[in-house]
Amino acid sequence: MAINKTINKRTNSHGAMRNCIEYVLREGKTDQHLVHITGPYSYEEVNYDLVYRSFLEEKRLWGKDSGRMYAHNVISWHKDEKITPEQALEFGIAFAEKWFSGFQTVISVHKDKDHIHCHLVTNSVSYENGKKLHNSRKDLERMKQLTNRMCQERGLTVAEKGKHFDGSQIETGEVIAWSKDKYYLFRQQKKDSFVADCAMVVLTVMEYCTSRDQFIREMKSAGWIVNWTEKRKHITFQNLEGKKVRDSNLSKTFQLKISKGELENEFIRNEQKEKCCIDRDDSADADLARYYRQVEEAVAGTGGDIGESDYREKRITESSEQGSGTDTEMYGTNTGTPGKSSEELIRESEAARRTSEANRGKSETANRIVQKAEYQSVIAEKQRRSAEQERINEQERARMARRKNKRRSGPEL
Repeated sequence: MAINKTINKRTNSHGAMRNCIEYVLREGKTDQHLVHITGPYSYEEVNYDLVYRSFLEEKRLWGKDSGRMYAHNVISWHKDEKITPEQALEFGIAFAEKWFSGFQTVISVHKDKDHIHCHLVTNSVSYENGKKLHNSRKDLERMKQLTNRMCQERGLTVAEKGKHFDGSQIETGEVIAWSKDKYYLFRQQKKDSFVADCAMVVLTVMEYCTSRDQFIREMKSAGWIVNWTEKRKHITFQNLEGKKVRDSNLSKTFQLKISKGELENEFIRNEQKEKCCIDRDDSADADLARYYRQVEEAVAGTGGDIGESDYREKRITESSEQGSGTDTEMYGTNTGTPGKSSEELIRESEAARRTSEANRGKSETANRIVQKAEYQSVIAEKQRRSAEQERINEQERARMARRKNKRRSGPEL
């Protein structure tokens, strides 16, 4: 089953074209033997910078270096489809030669997901006659028919409306999304969909929750009541308007792992991450204090008596606890001149202090707290706007009711 999708994003800048080509040729997503270019290409090596230059050279040759720069298509196969990356590359090349004949197209097969998919980035200017590439809605339907016909010719599964990959019927109201791109496309088209809203809230909340109770509380604060009981197999989410959606529906729609077991595993991972962050910060503080003591001992060995050393060590400990301190504060009472090894230790200790402070400031725990606060702020603003809109609607309904009653009562005698 092949799904041929045209990525509808802004394509009228050089930067957008360069970024798109860089993405489809990125190392780790594809291999060199899974990349092919149709049309003229004067370079022996294939990399995103050279492909980008080749596209620009063709545009400037025809004086059409403006407007739409490229077209981006993705042909995706179901994860259970028996197709190899090499066969997917052959499919993409054949499709490009038929549909984008006369246009430069870079084809790249990605295998970094659980399903094989092929990217096609096509230059918007033809190398044969300099005409620009145009695809209407009817062309998109014809593109779908060509994709299905090519699947039939190769013995692959053909997508059927209203049916799953295995041929079973799709339930009424069930929406199938094959990738995260499909999810975002769905979200843009259905801005008022409570299903998409629920998925976005679940994705955000599950990133930092460490228990089921916390997850339920955070979902409630975001406007979603969670019905999670041991007696029921699935979790049910209900918004303030009373609309409900199951975790199984969200999983099928957006390919999310949000069943009971998967959420509990996510909570365990979040708890372990948080614990590791705390332990790492505590360990870093202890190591830093111990390191300062070692530095002070080395400095004390070069001059000064025991009393001075003890006094300086006390000030160093206080300074490390406050997260501040300078060379003058630490060593102002030392009348000796440190040797080479002492100077090195001092520099290393200062570098260690700065690194520790930076790590604490960038710790995952702090980031999660900030993200949570920002998210709650957005939710609060959304609820405020919703309440304000409801108040306006209520006033409008009251005005309409007064007008209606006035018409019924008639003029006073």
